[in-house]
Amino acid sequence: MIIKRAKHFATFLADNCFGDYYTRKGLDAKTRELITFAMLISLGGADPQVKGHIRNNVTVGNDKDTLLSTITVLLPFIGYPRTLTALNLLNEIIPENN
Repeated sequence: MIIKRAKHFATFLADNCFGDYYTRKGLDAKTRELITFAMLISLGGADPQVKGHIRNNVTVGNDKDTLLSTITVLLPFIGYPRTLTALNLLNEIIPENN
């Protein structure tokens, strides 16, 4: 039964989010990914999703500096714990150049 439920949610996610929302006109892929990244780090507790959307941001052309600027702008709104978590996840996916 758990597998059936998990499949249901996977199908819902794919159909709903990626079918209905990501195919709408109005925002380009770079903007959509940046908004999704900002929303996920603001929510907190979505580390696997944040990592995936960091990768997606890079794929659509948003670089590490853009993501770092987004985190910085959100700092007063989301607080230091979520900001530092986002920074750690960003550095995990796109390591610092030493």
